[in-house]
Formats: sequence, structure tokens, C-alpha cells
Amino acid sequence: MDMVQFCSAEFRGQNYLFTAWVKANENAIEMTVLNELGATMGELSYRNGAVNFSSTVIPSSLIKYFKPEYIIADFQLCFYDPLLLGMSLKDCGLVLETKDGSRRILNRNEVIIEIKKTENTVELVNHLQKYSYILEGDFHEIR
Repeated sequence: MDMVQFCSAEFRGQNYLFTAWVKANENAIEMTVLNELGATMGELSYRNGAVNFSSTVIPSSLIKYFKPEYIIADFQLCFYDPLLLGMSLKDCGLVLETKDGSRRILNRNEVIIEIKKTENTVELVNHLQKYSYILEGDFHEIR
């Protein structure tokens, strides 16, 4: 994946809008968060099992709520191979259900995360942590 994504997020009653340039392959995930004018607001990466985030404009008080590890985990839940993802989740006591490109993660019989995918959007709702977001992009080849 090497593409721009538009994100609208809802967390703790607040709405957030931003753009991210996402580059991801089997070895790494890199995200550059941009404002409306295209200026870099922060950079997030995942390589060799380590998550790194840097920003000179996003306050650390906000970062503690949007943990970089959660963003990487959500990306993996949305886009990683469902077979491998299902095996990893099973090791954690969770179940991955897939249907028509959509995914649900369950803890016993309780749905904790729902992911709905179309060619142009990916919507993630985390019922456990009470946040959601919608990614907009050209996802037609990413299923």
C-alpha cells in the first residue's frame, strides 16, 4: 500500500479530521499525518516489532489517548491477511469473523470491534474502547 487516506474519527465525544500518507508492506508500516494544507503534523512507523511516533505539533496530552500502538493494531486488523490475523487473535483468546470483506473481532460472544470495508471506505468501530473512524481511499485492490 502506498496511498493517501482521509480519516474522520470520533473519540470521547470529539471529532477529528486528518489526512495520512500510508506506506505499508510485509516489512513495515509508515504513516505521515498531514493537516489541511499538507504540512506534516506527525509520523508513525512500525518496524521490527517497534512502534515509533514523533510530532512537534500534536500535544502529548492528546497522544496518551491515541496510543500509537492502537493505531498500528487497528491498521493490522483492517488490512492484514485474515488467515494470519485470525491465528494471531486466536492466540489471544479472540475470534475473527469475516464476511464479504468485513470483519468482526469477538471476545467469546461479544463483538468488540467491527470493520466494514468497501472499495472506497473502511469503517472501524471499537465497542470496547468506544471510538470509531472512517478511512477514505482507493481500497478496491485491498481486500
